[in-house]
Amino acid sequence: MSVPHYHVVFTLPAVIAGIAYQNKAVIYDLLFKASAETLITIAADPRHLGARIGITSVLHSWGSAMTHHPHVHMIVPGGGISLDGERWVACRPGFFLPVRVLSRLFRRLFLERLLAAHKASRLKFFGGQAAHADAQAFAAYLAPLRRAEWVVYAKRPFGGPQAVLAYLSRYTHRVAIANSRLIACDRNGVTFRWKDYRAEGRDRQKVMTLATAEFIRRFLIHVLPQGFHRIRHYGLLASGTRADNIAQARRLLDVQPTQPEAVDTNGAEANEPKPLSQSCPCCGGRMVIIERFQRGSSPRYPPATYTTVIRIDTS
Repeated sequence: MSVPHYHVVFTLPAVIAGIAYQNKAVIYDLLFKASAETLITIAADPRHLGARIGITSVLHSWGSAMTHHPHVHMIVPGGGISLDGERWVACRPGFFLPVRVLSRLFRRLFLERLLAAHKASRLKFFGGQAAHADAQAFAAYLAPLRRAEWVVYAKRPFGGPQAVLAYLSRYTHRVAIANSRLIACDRNGVTFRWKDYRAEGRDRQKVMTLATAEFIRRFLIHVLPQGFHRIRHYGLLASGTRADNIAQARRLLDVQPTQPEAVDTNGAEANEPKPLSQSCPCCGGRMVIIERFQRGSSPRYPPATYTTVIRIDTS
């Protein structure tokens, strides 16, 4: 029995994005936690799904033009384990959870946690935002957001979960822009392709040239604080209980594992990377075999002599 998956996106309003610009670690962490709590709470409500669900979340902070646009993409199975643990509860065909309900709860949870972070002096404000350091001024600044509609997207992807996973995987270790979108870099600046989602059809694909300093500024906006995790798992997929929860879900769905579960005698999780069989003695990274040849013979592709360069790879 296959389980449908849904693509859910929680987006922060532009007003919050301005605060996040100076408080990345705090705001992005609140975005992760408030969005996950929203989904888990609404899914557990018997009026909606009445089940415990699993979530994989990926943080994006950019739009196609490299502007600041914080949001999280989520891959969520279309169902979960009943609250009593006795059965699998599937969502309605083609419908996961009501986005209006998700939006309202997400808005409340995020603003509550944001005000708590301000009260605990976890937020810093500089330049034009310095006035937000005052508690009353900050509360007044956020007041309009309590009446605004926050954007939440929840749909079953046309290409299935594989399509969404492929889409998200292109951004898990990339910042802001792929090398393939870069067209030119000269005295006029940096030219790249981007999508204007307000346009339709062929008009959506456009080309933009930014002054070099502006391109670098936009790129650096999206560099995360050191040690910050861009990918997180919640609910049934949380690290501490993931293996047991997946095994229980398979039993309830009467699905056999596609391959035997790895046994880790050191107490590590089954899906954690295993020690590299061939690792680089200098950096510890993976050594990739590019060619095998007989002893005494020469390789078909001898290594070239390279000059040491410094390269920034955005992919």
